[in-house]
Amino acid sequence: MGRSGRLKEWLITFVVLAGIAFGVAVVAREPVDPAGQAPFDTSSVYWSDGDSGRLADGTKFRLHGVDAPETGPLDWVSGAKCERERELGYQAKAEVRELTRNRTLTVSHDYGPDRYGRLVVDLSLDGQDLAALLVAGGTHKTWDYDGGDAKPEWCTGRTQKPVTGS
Repeated sequence: MGRSGRLKEWLITFVVLAGIAFGVAVVAREPVDPAGQAPFDTSSVYWSDGDSGRLADGTKFRLHGVDAPETGPLDWVSGAKCERERELGYQAKAEVRELTRNRTLTVSHDYGPDRYGRLVVDLSLDGQDLAALLVAGGTHKTWDYDGGDAKPEWCTGRTQKPVTGS
């Protein structure tokens, strides 16, 4: 076998082993123990929209079981579907920022990363589930993404058809 053949073989082996190691790390990840998780001050939390952002340590996150309207431009793939959704999205972001301003949050459950690499979490605010508080406030809707529910529709009040494929 020539030098380039050995290099290809080594590279394939490396990629396979790296993939296995990553898979083991994701599967072995323990959920956060609420009693052992240190609370953090929300002044260092960045909310990119109503249901996601960055934690104090820079970790990108998304709230579990809830959806907020999108704020991205209408011509973006992941943007709002109508101007009403954008307006509602800015209201949802303002609500989560106001609700958590100068308050202490705790990661009460860690579900691991989503398909975009964000950590999916439950956040607790003074012992109450933040997502439930946002839904009760009317700016967010429940969404069982893992259960295959359709993403809430913000333009008409109905739900969109589930997205198929990856």
